Amino acid sequence: MKKIITLTALLSALALGSCNKEYLNPSTASQQQVVTSSDGLITLCNGLQARYSTGGLLSVLYNTVAAGGLTTSELRILNVGNIEEYNVSVGGSLLTNSNGVVRNLWTQANLVKSNADLVLANVGNAPDAGTRSGIVAYASIFRALSIGTLAQYFEQIPLATQENAPFVPRVDALRSAVAQLEAAATQLAATPVSADFNAKIVPGIDLPNTIQALIARYSLEAGDYDKALAAAGRVDLTKRSVFNFDDNTRNPLFETSFGNKNVFEPTNTSLGLTGTLAPEAGDKRLPFLVRISPPPTATQNLGTGFYTANSAPIPVYVPNEMLLIRAEAYARKNDVPNAVIELNKVRTSTAAAATTSTGLLLALPGAALPAYAGPLTVADVLTDILRNRDIELAFQGFRLADSRRFGRPAPGTTGAERNRNFFPYPRVERENNPATPGDPAI
Repeated sequence: MKKIITLTALLSALALGSCNKEYLNPSTASQQQVVTSSDGLITLCNGLQARYSTGGLLSVLYNTVAAGGLTTSELRILNVGNIEEYNVSVGGSLLTNSNGVVRNLWTQANLVKSNADLVLANVGNAPDAGTRSGIVAYASIFRALSIGTLAQYFEQIPLATQENAPFVPRVDALRSAVAQLEAAATQLAATPVSADFNAKIVPGIDLPNTIQALIARYSLEAGDYDKALAAAGRVDLTKRSVFNFDDNTRNPLFETSFGNKNVFEPTNTSLGLTGTLAPEAGDKRLPFLVRISPPPTATQNLGTGFYTANSAPIPVYVPNEMLLIRAEAYARKNDVPNAVIELNKVRTSTAAAATTSTGLLLALPGAALPAYAGPLTVADVLTDILRNRDIELAFQGFRLADSRRFGRPAPGTTGAERNRNFFPYPRVERENNPATPGDPAI
């Protein structure tokens, strides 16, 4: 990932203060200069990953993990002096449009999306077909990740980069992301990526499998269950797709939180899950997610998972997410037998944890649990699917969106499992874009 270090000036040139304003640094290359060559477009592609995954407290990865975990009691605050994160953990009216987590999540994800759109609009300037194929695939992935992240927290999203950009409902935005991914998949299948692109892009992301994984993820969230089933089935579960880091481009969650005992950590060794969602005894995934035996020291964070070192890679998706997508899609189509088949592939797996050559985690071990034996109703099967999602996808920012989608107890109800439904729109957007919708009540 050392290639990313050289991109600071370039990204400053393309930075957007909000989705409808553009600020150019006169001491750096202009947009017109950057997008007129293959090398410039590939450099911008590398910049998409830099903006999304690195930069500590500013990164999209940090803010989605914080937002998703603190709103659902997956994570707990260790130091109330971290006031922005603390207010996210309380939620309700304390989470205002001036909150730093909300602002950074919005501005950084919109910046990645806008720059991905810039790449896609100018990809014709790359003369080689294989290089164009790689550029389209890469930019489409980060456009989708940005839209998908925004859709987890906001009811509506601006897709265009323009003055007074109009907003669209989150489901429409997700379908836009999926449509672009499908176009990229078609182009990639017709024209393999060039050696030149592979030599210049930051390594780690498996393009064809990541495209299908994201089509599955966001089709499920949009309620397109047949599309989610098909795409998840096309993902090669033996392949890995990750954001790579080193001591210069650091894993943002280890750098800010999991590598110290100051900001937040998992709520407890049950991942904050209670009642019917509580982990089952003997689940082999838990010791890889939290320090159970031996327990953490006074200076160690309880959490481990994918955040154990500056160089620890973070998966773009984990293989079992695809199986759980298929299980959920079948269940929502009232096909309980097939839902249980897919669910049991996750529950009964005894696979060893996938790790790098240096022992860093790439995928959790199998749960090694008995096959599902609960009632064969859609509601009960969905509850067990959610429990396994909460464990398999722990500390990855999915829990708030999952809580809404599965109809878990909402704010203001008995046993509420989240403190917000959606976030308010950041002040920086509202002050610059009169098309910004009204904030959700909670």
